[in-house]
Amino acid sequence: MNLNSLIEASYQAFKERGRDARVVLLHPQSRYRSVLVAQLLNDPDTRVFYYAMGPDDVNVRSFLSGITHDLANQHPTFGRHLNQIHFESQNDEAALLKAFVADVGELSNEPFLLILDEYDRTDSADDLQAFTEQMILHLPPHSQLVINSRTLPRLPWVSLIAQRKAVILLDDQVVASDFYGMKAEGPNRLEVNALGPGYVLLNGEPVETWEGHLPRLLFFFALDRPVVTRSEICQAFWPDLENDQAVNVFHVTKRRLHKALDFDVLVHEDGYYRVNPDVSIYYDIMAFVGALVQGRAPETEDKAARWQEAIELYRGPFLQGHSDKWIVERRRDYQTGYLEALGQMARIRLEEGRQENALSLLQKASSENDRYEPIHRQIMQLYADLGRRSEAAAHYQRLVDRLKGEGAVPDKETQELYAAIMS
Repeated sequence: MNLNSLIEASYQAFKERGRDARVVLLHPQSRYRSVLVAQLLNDPDTRVFYYAMGPDDVNVRSFLSGITHDLANQHPTFGRHLNQIHFESQNDEAALLKAFVADVGELSNEPFLLILDEYDRTDSADDLQAFTEQMILHLPPHSQLVINSRTLPRLPWVSLIAQRKAVILLDDQVVASDFYGMKAEGPNRLEVNALGPGYVLLNGEPVETWEGHLPRLLFFFALDRPVVTRSEICQAFWPDLENDQAVNVFHVTKRRLHKALDFDVLVHEDGYYRVNPDVSIYYDIMAFVGALVQGRAPETEDKAARWQEAIELYRGPFLQGHSDKWIVERRRDYQTGYLEALGQMARIRLEEGRQENALSLLQKASSENDRYEPIHRQIMQLYADLGRRSEAAAHYQRLVDRLKGEGAVPDKETQELYAAIMS
């Protein structure tokens, strides 16, 4: 295959596989990522806005200043929301994010791409990494972020993929495993399971000498991203402590973690902490998200097997029993992927004519998250299709009663479905 064909294959993969994602990461090992960016910029059928990170983009305000200047040359009114709040002196990160997202939303009324090139220049900026993560979650639906970087950005890619908000493209392939480059084979093997209460096996034996829950949670936190900084760890675990105190507690916790596993599981390189690359790790989160990616892939022949694999891997909510802010956020992310797997399996069972099996799967999804109304509508419709209108009505009434306790009512679509079933 010649070069033009390879580039065209990458371009088609971007168009087809990245269509529904909020953010597409062009993997650092992609041979044609920069050529693909050039092709996107020259595509007459694609509306594109472009910003290359510069050496001054070391924090959120520098980034906002730079991108406002550059995008104002591509769209004259860009930055009007940011300028209204005097963003260079604004301390409220939520206000900055809201204004920036509003400006992005006004770039075009049609679908468009926002390309952030040379993103690795921001590697050392903790606040900018956090800002980008929130930006991804709040981008307007007709926009899509494309990140081109020489290093894997310090973002929680696995949780973003679980929510179907991100894809990682390696040339013409979607990355469906080994998201962070963890070693699969080696003399020391860790089996890490975070779906459920969370436990760790070292060479087949359970690790139980944690000396408290913090060393164990620190390990799970380090697995969440490609690399983390000490300040990110301290902010997540000890936000109310003075910096010096938090750093001291971190080092004590890290020593206890290394003692529990009997080796240095966290290594410090170039200012970042990461899980020791010489250790062989099986992490159930990676397998779970990999099964989701394969279930979504159009080329997967036995989709039912992949969705079933994801369902079986989900042994319970992420780190069940803990309520730390970062854990609650991840729990919601992975639950979203689990609900997708249950919904897709239910759809397959309906296509096979196995309605009772589909109903069981949907009820399982409803018990996992009873606030997600599309599942309730599927259950009501299936009851109706089975000729069980009274059960559809009872299900709807339970939903009404629960929402009433929260001062809310069912979505208009749910109310209309109920009316149609009852008529």
